[in-house]
Amino acid sequence: MTSPTNVFSSKGEVAYAELRAMILMGTLDAGSKLAQYELADRLHMSITPIREAVRRLSSEGLIELDNHKNVRIAPMSAAEARQLFEVRLSLDPTAVELAADRRTDKDIADMRAAAGRLLPVTQKWGEDALRAHRDFHRALYLASHNDVLIRLLDDLWDKSDRYRRIGLELPPGAEPRTVDHQEHFRILELVVAQDSQGAADLMRQHIVKSLTAAAIDALEDREHEQRQTSA
Repeated sequence: MTSPTNVFSSKGEVAYAELRAMILMGTLDAGSKLAQYELADRLHMSITPIREAVRRLSSEGLIELDNHKNVRIAPMSAAEARQLFEVRLSLDPTAVELAADRRTDKDIADMRAAAGRLLPVTQKWGEDALRAHRDFHRALYLASHNDVLIRLLDDLWDKSDRYRRIGLELPPGAEPRTVDHQEHFRILELVVAQDSQGAADLMRQHIVKSLTAAAIDALEDREHEQRQTSA
Protein backbone atom coordinates (compact mmCIF):
# COMPACT_ATOMS: atom_id res chain seq x y z
CA MET A 1 0.00 0.00 0.00
CA THR A 2 1.33 3.46 -0.91
CA SER A 3 1.89 5.78 2.05
CA PRO A 4 0.03 9.13 2.25
CA THR A 5 3.37 10.95 2.00
CA ASN A 6 4.19 9.27 -1.29
CA VAL A 7 0.72 10.00 -2.64
CA PHE A 8 1.12 13.68 -1.74
CA SER A 9 4.59 13.81 -3.27
CA SER A 10 3.38 12.10 -6.44
CA LYS A 11 0.43 14.47 -6.86
CA GLY A 12 2.66 17.45 -6.16
CA GLU A 13 5.10 16.30 -8.84
CA VAL A 14 2.26 15.83 -11.34
CA ALA A 15 0.85 19.28 -10.57
CA TYR A 16 4.31 20.84 -10.85
CA ALA A 17 5.08 19.14 -14.18
CA GLU A 18 1.67 19.98 -15.69
CA LEU A 19 1.67 23.61 -14.55
CA ARG A 20 5.27 24.16 -15.63
CA ALA A 21 4.53 22.73 -19.07
CA MET A 22 1.46 24.98 -19.45
CA ILE A 23 3.57 28.05 -18.65
CA LEU A 24 6.47 27.15 -20.93
CA MET A 25 4.18 26.15 -23.82
CA GLY A 26 2.22 29.40 -23.52
CA THR A 27 -1.05 27.59 -22.68
CA LEU A 28 -1.26 29.97 -19.72
CA ASP A 29 -0.64 33.52 -20.89
CA ALA A 30 2.36 35.38 -19.48
CA GLY A 31 1.21 37.93 -16.91
CA SER A 32 -2.24 36.36 -16.48
CA LYS A 33 -3.82 35.55 -13.12
CA LEU A 34 -3.72 31.88 -12.19
CA ALA A 35 -7.05 30.52 -10.97
CA GLN A 36 -5.76 27.77 -8.69
CA TYR A 37 -9.11 26.11 -7.92
CA GLU A 38 -10.01 25.99 -11.61
CA LEU A 39 -6.63 24.43 -12.35
CA ALA A 40 -7.19 21.86 -9.58
CA ASP A 41 -10.53 20.90 -11.17
CA ARG A 42 -8.89 20.72 -14.59
CA LEU A 43 -6.18 18.38 -13.28
CA HIS A 44 -8.65 16.40 -11.13
CA MET A 45 -6.81 16.95 -7.88
CA SER A 46 -7.12 18.90 -4.63
CA ILE A 47 -5.79 22.42 -4.12
CA THR A 48 -2.88 21.22 -1.90
CA PRO A 49 -0.59 19.85 -4.66
CA ILE A 50 -1.44 22.88 -6.81
CA ARG A 51 -0.21 25.18 -4.04
CA GLU A 52 2.92 23.05 -3.66
CA ALA A 53 3.55 23.42 -7.42
CA VAL A 54 2.96 27.18 -7.26
CA ARG A 55 5.57 27.56 -4.51
CA ARG A 56 8.15 25.60 -6.50
CA LEU A 57 7.49 27.54 -9.70
CA SER A 58 7.66 30.81 -7.79
CA SER A 59 11.18 29.89 -6.67
CA GLU A 60 12.05 29.27 -10.35
CA GLY A 61 10.75 32.69 -11.39
CA LEU A 62 7.92 31.29 -13.53
CA ILE A 63 5.16 32.41 -11.15
CA GLU A 64 4.79 35.66 -9.18
CA LEU A 65 3.16 35.94 -5.74
CA ASP A 66 2.21 39.30 -4.24
CA ASN A 67 1.43 40.39 -0.68
CA HIS A 68 -2.28 39.78 -1.26
CA LYS A 69 -1.61 36.12 -2.20
CA ASN A 70 -2.52 36.75 -5.82
CA VAL A 71 -0.83 34.33 -8.19
CA ARG A 72 0.20 35.34 -11.69
CA ILE A 73 2.16 33.72 -14.48
CA ALA A 74 5.48 35.57 -14.69
CA PRO A 75 5.41 38.18 -17.47
CA MET A 76 7.85 38.04 -20.35
CA SER A 77 10.24 40.90 -20.92
CA ALA A 78 13.03 41.92 -23.23
CA ALA A 79 15.29 42.24 -20.17
CA GLU A 80 14.80 38.60 -19.13
CA ALA A 81 15.08 37.40 -22.73
CA ARG A 82 18.39 39.20 -23.09
CA GLN A 83 19.71 37.76 -19.82
CA LEU A 84 18.80 34.22 -20.95
CA PHE A 85 20.42 34.93 -24.30
CA GLU A 86 23.63 36.17 -22.67
CA VAL A 87 23.91 33.07 -20.49
CA ARG A 88 23.25 30.78 -23.43
CA LEU A 89 25.95 32.62 -25.39
CA SER A 90 28.35 31.51 -22.68
CA LEU A 91 27.15 27.97 -21.89
CA ASP A 92 26.20 26.46 -25.26
CA PRO A 93 29.60 27.07 -26.92
CA THR A 94 31.29 25.60 -23.83
CA ALA A 95 29.05 22.53 -24.07
CA VAL A 96 29.85 21.81 -27.74
CA GLU A 97 33.55 22.42 -27.09
CA LEU A 98 33.44 19.72 -24.39
CA ALA A 99 31.25 17.51 -26.59
CA ALA A 100 33.86 17.60 -29.36
CA ASP A 101 36.47 16.35 -26.90
CA ARG A 102 34.30 13.78 -25.11
CA ARG A 103 31.66 12.47 -27.54
CA THR A 104 31.25 8.71 -27.73
CA ASP A 105 30.02 6.54 -30.60
CA LYS A 106 26.59 6.49 -28.93
CA ASP A 107 26.60 10.28 -28.65
CA ILE A 108 27.37 10.57 -32.37
CA ALA A 109 24.51 8.18 -33.21
CA ASP A 110 22.11 10.15 -30.95
CA MET A 111 23.18 13.51 -32.44
CA ARG A 112 22.81 12.23 -36.01
CA ALA A 113 19.37 10.80 -35.22
CA ALA A 114 18.26 14.13 -33.71
CA ALA A 115 19.69 16.00 -36.72
CA GLY A 116 17.63 13.80 -39.01
CA ARG A 117 14.43 15.08 -37.35
CA LEU A 118 15.30 18.79 -37.68
CA LEU A 119 12.93 21.18 -39.44
CA PRO A 120 13.39 24.89 -40.22
CA VAL A 121 12.04 26.82 -37.22
CA THR A 122 9.39 28.86 -39.01
CA GLN A 123 5.65 29.53 -38.72
CA LYS A 124 5.03 26.69 -41.18
CA TRP A 125 6.50 23.98 -38.94
CA GLY A 126 5.70 25.60 -35.58
CA GLU A 127 5.84 23.43 -32.47
CA ASP A 128 7.17 20.37 -34.32
CA ALA A 129 10.20 22.38 -35.42
CA LEU A 130 10.77 23.84 -31.95
CA ARG A 131 10.63 20.39 -30.38
CA ALA A 132 13.06 18.90 -32.92
CA HIS A 133 15.34 21.93 -32.53
CA ARG A 134 15.40 21.50 -28.75
CA ASP A 135 16.07 17.76 -29.05
CA PHE A 136 19.04 18.35 -31.35
CA HIS A 137 20.68 20.95 -29.13
CA ARG A 138 20.10 18.73 -26.09
CA ALA A 139 21.82 15.82 -27.86
CA LEU A 140 24.79 18.13 -28.41
CA TYR A 141 25.13 19.27 -24.83
CA LEU A 142 24.48 15.80 -23.39
CA ALA A 143 27.67 14.77 -25.23
CA SER A 144 29.60 17.17 -22.96
CA HIS A 145 29.17 14.61 -20.15
CA ASN A 146 29.14 17.47 -17.64
CA ASP A 147 26.13 16.94 -15.38
CA VAL A 148 26.17 20.45 -13.88
CA LEU A 149 26.31 22.06 -17.33
CA ILE A 150 23.51 19.80 -18.59
CA ARG A 151 21.20 20.79 -15.70
CA LEU A 152 21.92 24.48 -16.25
CA LEU A 153 21.23 24.21 -19.98
CA ASP A 154 18.03 22.21 -19.44
CA ASP A 155 16.65 25.02 -17.27
CA LEU A 156 17.95 27.72 -19.61
CA TRP A 157 16.36 26.10 -22.66
CA ASP A 158 13.06 25.60 -20.84
CA LYS A 159 12.80 29.29 -20.04
CA SER A 160 14.12 30.40 -23.43
CA ASP A 161 11.46 28.39 -25.28
CA ARG A 162 8.81 30.88 -24.11
CA TYR A 163 10.67 33.55 -26.07
CA ARG A 164 11.30 31.36 -29.12
CA ARG A 165 7.54 31.10 -29.53
CA ILE A 166 7.43 34.89 -29.89
CA GLY A 167 9.93 34.45 -32.71
CA LEU A 168 7.52 32.10 -34.46
CA GLU A 169 4.96 34.92 -34.58
CA LEU A 170 7.35 37.12 -36.58
CA PRO A 171 7.33 37.30 -40.40
CA PRO A 172 8.84 34.06 -41.76
CA GLY A 173 12.20 35.49 -42.87
CA ALA A 174 12.99 32.33 -44.83
CA GLU A 175 16.65 33.04 -45.57
CA PRO A 176 17.89 33.55 -41.97
CA ARG A 177 15.93 30.52 -40.76
CA THR A 178 17.30 28.37 -43.62
CA VAL A 179 20.86 29.41 -42.78
CA ASP A 180 20.13 28.65 -39.11
CA HIS A 181 18.81 25.21 -40.08
CA GLN A 182 21.90 24.34 -42.13
CA GLU A 183 24.28 25.48 -39.39
CA HIS A 184 23.07 22.65 -37.15
CA PHE A 185 24.58 20.08 -39.49
CA ARG A 186 27.86 21.97 -39.69
CA ILE A 187 28.09 22.16 -35.89
CA LEU A 188 27.42 18.42 -35.69
CA GLU A 189 30.20 17.59 -38.15
CA LEU A 190 32.66 19.79 -36.24
CA VAL A 191 31.81 17.94 -33.03
CA VAL A 192 32.20 14.57 -34.75
CA ALA A 193 35.55 15.73 -36.19
CA GLN A 194 36.64 16.74 -32.67
CA ASP A 195 37.19 20.34 -33.78
CA SER A 196 36.33 21.81 -30.39
CA GLN A 197 37.29 25.39 -31.20
CA GLY A 198 35.50 25.36 -34.55
CA ALA A 199 32.34 23.93 -32.97
CA ALA A 200 32.38 26.55 -30.18
CA ASP A 201 32.95 29.43 -32.62
CA LEU A 202 30.14 28.34 -34.95
CA MET A 203 27.77 27.78 -32.02
CA ARG A 204 28.45 31.32 -30.85
CA GLN A 205 27.64 32.71 -34.32
CA HIS A 206 24.56 30.47 -34.46
CA ILE A 207 23.20 31.90 -31.19
CA VAL A 208 23.78 35.52 -32.24
CA LYS A 209 21.50 34.95 -35.25
CA SER A 210 19.01 32.77 -33.40
CA LEU A 211 15.23 33.03 -33.04
CA THR A 212 15.70 34.23 -29.45
CA ALA A 213 17.72 37.20 -30.71
CA ALA A 214 14.88 38.07 -33.10
CA ALA A 215 12.38 37.73 -30.23
CA ILE A 216 14.42 40.16 -28.09
CA ASP A 217 14.25 42.79 -30.83
CA ALA A 218 10.50 42.25 -31.19
CA LEU A 219 9.95 42.55 -27.43
CA GLU A 220 12.04 45.70 -27.18
CA ASP A 221 10.00 47.26 -30.00
CA ARG A 222 6.75 46.21 -28.33
CA GLU A 223 7.79 47.59 -24.93
CA HIS A 224 8.93 50.86 -26.54
CA GLU A 225 5.52 51.24 -28.21
CA GLN A 226 3.76 50.55 -24.92
CA ARG A 227 5.82 53.23 -23.15
CA GLN A 228 5.05 55.71 -25.93
CA THR A 229 1.33 54.93 -25.71
CA SER A 230 1.20 55.32 -21.94
CA ALA A 231 3.30 58.50 -21.91
